[in-house]
Amino acid sequence: MNWITLSAAAGGLALFLLAMLMMTEGLKTYGGRSLKRLLGRWTSTPLRGVATGTLVTALVQSSSAVGVSTIGFVNAGLLSLRQALGVIFGTNLGTTMTGWLVSLVGFGFDIAAFALPLIAVGVAWRLLAVGKRQQGLGEALVGFGLFFIGLDYLQAAFGDLANAFGADAFGADEEHWIVAFWLGFLLTLLTQSSSASIAVILTATMGGLVGLTDGAAAVIGANLGTAVTTALVALKATSAARRVALAHVGFNLITALAAFALLPGLLWVVGEAAEYAEVQGNPAAQLALFHTVFNLLGVAIMLPLAGRFATLLERLFRSAEEDLARPQHLDTTLATTPELALAAVQAELPRLQDAVGALARSALQEQRPLEARAEAARQLAEAIAEFVGGLRAETMPRDVSDALTRALRAVRYLDEVARLSPSARHVATAAAGLPRLRAVSDQAAAVLRAQTSAAAFEESYQDAKASVLNATVARAIDVDEADALLDELSGLRRLVQQWGKAVSEPPADGLPANTTAS
Repeated sequence: MNWITLSAAAGGLALFLLAMLMMTEGLKTYGGRSLKRLLGRWTSTPLRGVATGTLVTALVQSSSAVGVSTIGFVNAGLLSLRQALGVIFGTNLGTTMTGWLVSLVGFGFDIAAFALPLIAVGVAWRLLAVGKRQQGLGEALVGFGLFFIGLDYLQAAFGDLANAFGADAFGADEEHWIVAFWLGFLLTLLTQSSSASIAVILTATMGGLVGLTDGAAAVIGANLGTAVTTALVALKATSAARRVALAHVGFNLITALAAFALLPGLLWVVGEAAEYAEVQGNPAAQLALFHTVFNLLGVAIMLPLAGRFATLLERLFRSAEEDLARPQHLDTTLATTPELALAAVQAELPRLQDAVGALARSALQEQRPLEARAEAARQLAEAIAEFVGGLRAETMPRDVSDALTRALRAVRYLDEVARLSPSARHVATAAAGLPRLRAVSDQAAAVLRAQTSAAAFEESYQDAKASVLNATVARAIDVDEADALLDELSGLRRLVQQWGKAVSEPPADGLPANTTAS
C-alpha cells in the first residue's frame, strides 16, 4: 500500500473540509441576513418551503446551517412545524448542488489555472475589504478556490488507489452495495458533512475506484448520515428542535428505503438520462443525477404527507410549557354559538390565572430561569384574546357580550403579569444590605396568595423605595444601580396592581373570581 497516496488522499479531504467550512461561514457572513429573511418570509406553504430550503442550502453549501436556522425560527414561533418540514425537505435537494459542482466543474480542466487566481482574488478581497460582510465574501472566494484544490488532490489519490486495487474494487453484488452504503454513512459521520462525503464518493467513482452501483449505494448512505448528525446535535435541545431533527431523520430514512427498493430502476433512468445528455462517460455526473433524482423522489413521497407528518411529530417531545401554551377548551366551531364560546372561555381563563399566579410566585421565590414559562403563559393569553376577538359581538346577547368583555380585560391584565414576572425576582436579590427589598418581595408574594392586602404591599413598596434612595445618598450604591432598582420596584408594583385587577374583575356567570391556589 502506497502511504504517500493515502496521505495525499487524507490531506485532500482535510483541505476539502476546510474549504467547505470557509465557503459556508463566508457566505453566511456575506448574505446571512438576506438568507434568513428569505427563509422566514418565503415558507408560507410546504412547497414554497421546499424551494426556499433548496435555494438557501445551495447558496451556503451547508444543510446543517439551514437546519439550525430553521430550528431557530420554529423556536421563535416564526415558522410552524409544517413550514419547517418543507425547508427540511428542500435542504436535501440543496445538497445535490455540491455533486453537480464536483461532476461538471471539478473534472476535465486545469484546476490550478482556475483555483489559484480565485484564491488570490479572495485573499486580496479579504485583506482590503471594509466590514465583516465584505470580508465574508473574500473568505468564501478563498474557500471556493480551496474546494477545487482539495478536489484535485482527491482525484489524483483515488486514481492511484484504483490502479493499485483495480477498478470497481467493491465488486457488483448486493452484499457489496450494503458495504458501500455503510461506508458512505460512516464517512458522513466522520466528516460531519454530507457535501464532503458526496464529493469523496463522486471523486472515487470518477477515478475508477468505485463502480456506479456501489457509488449510488454510498451516496444513499451519505444522504442518511447527514440526518443522523442533525439528530445527535438535537438530542438535548428543545422540543421543537427535536421534532425538526426527527423530521429530517424520517425524511432521509424513507428516501433511503425508497431509493434502495428502486435502485435498479433508478439507475436505469439515470443511465437513459445520461445518454440523452451525452454524459454517459462521466460517472460522477451520473451519480450527481442519481442523488438529485432520489431526493426528488423523497420530496414527491413526503410532501403530500407533510400535514399528517407534522401532526404526528407535534404529539412527541411535548414540554410542560407547550402544554400550557396550547388552549384546551377553545374551538373555532363554537364561534357560531356565543353561549358555548363563553363557556369555553370560562373553562380556559382559570388555567391562565393559575399559571400566571404560579409563575409570579415562583419569580419571587426562585432563581431559576422563568422566561419559557412566561412566554407559554403569554401565548395562552394571546390565544384566548384572539378567540374572543374573533367572535361576532353583534350576534350575541348583551349579557354574553359583557361577560366576554370582562374576560378579555382579565386576560390583558394577566398577560401583563406574565410579562413582568421574569424580572420581578431581581428585586429580592439585586442589592445586598437592603432588607426592605426582600420585605417588599415577600409582601408581593403574600398578595399573590391572597394572604395580605394591596395596601400593605403599597406601604412596603414606599419603604423599599425610600431605602434605595437613602442608600444612594449615603453612597452605599451608585446612581445607575439605584435607577435600575427603582425601575424594577416599579415593575413589581405594576405586577401586583395588574394581578389585583385581574382577580377582582367581575366574573362571568359561573366563573370564579379567584381560582389561584394558595
